[in-house]
Formats: sequence, C-alpha cells, structure tokens
Amino acid sequence: MHFKKNEVLIAFLFVLFTLTLSAQEKTSDFDKIKAKAAAENKNILLIFQGSDWCAPCMKLEKEIWNSDEFKLYAADHWVVYKADFPRKKQNQPDSEQITFNKHLAEKYNPKGFFPFVAMLDKNGKVLGETGYKKLSPGEYLEHLESISKK
Repeated sequence: MHFKKNEVLIAFLFVLFTLTLSAQEKTSDFDKIKAKAAAENKNILLIFQGSDWCAPCMKLEKEIWNSDEFKLYAADHWVVYKADFPRKKQNQPDSEQITFNKHLAEKYNPKGFFPFVAMLDKNGKVLGETGYKKLSPGEYLEHLESISKK
C-alpha cells in the first residue's frame, strides 16, 4: 500500500483530534467539576454506583439516569458526575480515574453506600444525600430538586 503524505497527515490529525476529545470528556479533577458548576451556576449531582454488580445502581441507571426526562432536565440544572466502581476487570476505568473516584468516595461517601447520590453546591458543599428510591424519572427529579433547594 502506498499512502500519500496528505492521507497520513489527515489520519494522524483525526487520531489526535479524537484523543483530545476523549481527554476532555474524562474529568479527573474535582476542581474542574466545581469550575464548570460555578461557570454555569449549577449544583453538582454526584452519583456513586457499582455499574456491574449493584442491582439498585443498575436499576437507577436504566430507569432514571438513562431516561430522556432525566437527561434533559439534568443538562439544564446540574453538573452530573458518576463515580463508578465496577468490579469486573473489563469494566474498570484507568488507574487515574479509579484514584479520582476513590478520593471522591473518601470525602463524600465514606461509608461506601451504593447507590449513593450527593447533591453539592457549586463549591462542593453537601446540600443533601439520597440513594435508591422506587420512583418514576419525574418523581425522582422532584426528589432531587427538593434536596438541591436545602
């Protein structure tokens, strides 16, 4: 195969651009989360979950976090961060993300409850906490809103 210089350059730039986007999406610094919340004047919804072993976590993921109603509302009202603690090796994030999630857990979920949801103000102060509740997406949103108003 013969590649022209332009084809190689375009492929290289595409890979570089893709890696840059991936790096931007992965947040490994809580100061960045707080800065985003402050810039957007939003509270932080911090979710602790075990995505591949915790049945109530999987239920919240499927019925609440993945619902269109939640996604639309949350995008306008909160900065959402999921600190995931999967057990299966193939689901493990990189070591930097694991360390970051453990740091958040030490500060905001020291008892290690799963699922655990903390509503924080834009400075990282806890406004309220909750966990699994058998509610519709709309009802869960109302529940979270009541916590964010404290």
